Amino acid sequence: MRLGRIAFIAGLLVSLGACSLFSRSAPNATQEASRTRGFEQVAVNRYLWTASLDVLNFLPIQAVDPFTGVISTGFGTPPGSGRAYRATVYITDPALDARSLNVALQTRSGPVAVETQRAVEDAILSRARQLRVADGAL
Repeated sequence: MRLGRIAFIAGLLVSLGACSLFSRSAPNATQEASRTRGFEQVAVNRYLWTASLDVLNFLPIQAVDPFTGVISTGFGTPPGSGRAYRATVYITDPALDARSLNVALQTRSGPVAVETQRAVEDAILSRARQLRVADGAL
């Protein structure tokens, strides 16, 4: 009976060691680049976040979640246009990179052309770079 307990405990310790519960691992890139406020981590790029809000400022904001990186807007008309758009922006990474930004644009009649969506993404990325340069973070 005692030998069975020892074998059980030894097996448990080996399995826990395999799960890396006893070792301290280095933080990954997301954890290093994210801003920490209390126990909450915001893992989105602040320049992309601000640039998205700046570029799409003509759209009414319906929901924002900086913890998941989602900005959702209602329909709005840009200055000088008669067509209403709505957008959903998804920032997936703390890096200031085009791969970190996903924009979905829609009109009342359906999705927009790929060129229009790419133009909005380029405008957001350009504004984010301007903000970063103005912040002196280069």
